[in-house]
Amino acid sequence: MMSKPKIAALVVTVLFIGLIIGLVVSSNLDLSSRGHTEISKDSIELLSRIDAATAEVAAAAKPFVVNISSTMIVHQQAPPDLFYQDPLLRQFFSDQFGQDFPRDYKESGLGSGVIVSQDGYILTNNHVVEGAEDIRVRLGDKREYTGTVVGADAKTDLAVVKIAAVGLPVATMGDSDKLRVGDRVIAVGNPFGLNQTVTTGIISAKGRADVGIADYEDFIQTDAPINPGNSGGALVNIRGELIGINTAIVSSSGGYQGIGFAIPSNMAKVVMESLIKRGKVVRGWLGVSIQSLSPDLAKQLRIKNAKGALVSDVMEKSPAEKAGLKRRDVIVGYDDKAVDDPTTLKNMVASTPPGKDVTIRYLREGTEKALTVHIEETPLSMKTAALAENKLRGVSVQDLSPRIRKALSLPRKLNGVLVTGVDNDSPAAGVLHTGDVITEINKEDIGSVRDFKAAVSASGTDQDILVLVYRKGSMFYVTM
Repeated sequence: MMSKPKIAALVVTVLFIGLIIGLVVSSNLDLSSRGHTEISKDSIELLSRIDAATAEVAAAAKPFVVNISSTMIVHQQAPPDLFYQDPLLRQFFSDQFGQDFPRDYKESGLGSGVIVSQDGYILTNNHVVEGAEDIRVRLGDKREYTGTVVGADAKTDLAVVKIAAVGLPVATMGDSDKLRVGDRVIAVGNPFGLNQTVTTGIISAKGRADVGIADYEDFIQTDAPINPGNSGGALVNIRGELIGINTAIVSSSGGYQGIGFAIPSNMAKVVMESLIKRGKVVRGWLGVSIQSLSPDLAKQLRIKNAKGALVSDVMEKSPAEKAGLKRRDVIVGYDDKAVDDPTTLKNMVASTPPGKDVTIRYLREGTEKALTVHIEETPLSMKTAALAENKLRGVSVQDLSPRIRKALSLPRKLNGVLVTGVDNDSPAAGVLHTGDVITEINKEDIGSVRDFKAAVSASGTDQDILVLVYRKGSMFYVTM
């Protein structure tokens, strides 16, 4: 039997061990709690409010964004294959050639649109409906309608489609001039045919030009994900107002890579109203040829900085000549807005309604002056003269720059010119499309815009033209 001192010692030992174990457990629990960072109630409430606000804006925008599917008939010409064209060989090998050329096939496309009136007017991109023979519009509530093109403008890549419906949800137009770099935006569309998709981002830049998409460019750049099928969809601000029409992406893979472009709502509104009222776009005309102002030119003209548009020519009897503008004048202001470059001035003049008087600020011999000019509509005689009287009239092209090659994933060895627009009244409408690459005209290689112009000039008025075209990975001939 244990003595009392031994029992007392045993009890003390047990208590000591228990104390040690308790300290260790307590220490581990304390370390565990330290590893877990608590999220404050204020942070959770703030993020919850942001999520709720984004969801509200998206819910307000989704009803006025529609899905547009189009079908066009592509006319395939006979390939320049002597083997195929030999009647005797075709008699024995016809099953290997399939049906006779020329043959037609259907090509489908998907895009988006924005409802701009309760009675069925829809704003979208020209390239979404260009050449389409059948257009189907699906609303957010799954109703489907047949659409008809009211008017299209390849120079801005905008078009208006009409459906037979009333009481539709309508987009509220925002003021794109008030946008700031860094403003939050939401893009709504149908990427890859997935209906009513919402993505978020910010305004990355404003006034992007020389992108090579359209003749008149003043793009909003955004990092809100835009993918194929988003074209024609809405870019809205935090108030749910339409501030842009999603148009294109810059990507080497064809998918989102952080750079997307939208047409500003203020430009889209002017074009849209003209298309609805007249079926065409009526643009203002100043009557000058302009160019960028390089540092060397600025020095020669005694101008402190290289901002503005240098007048290189003034057309006879034009509004500019009547107002008193001259060669070597540098236009720095138009209608109370600054002119930083020729593209800015070009867009401003085009958006001015004919008949309006505007104030132009300009530099002459280093001295700033001002005058008032009466903007007119481009004379019909000038429009006719600008279009070469042959089968390629109304086709706008530009050289293949490294940036364009990368953006369109063009083959390294492909040479030619990129089609940037086709007028609706051109013989090439429905045959050539924006984004095509013309590599030959009448069996002559085309490597630049200069080659294109020379080939067009050499073609007769009534002469058929043989054109070799690269489109979506395929080469084929078309005749016009």
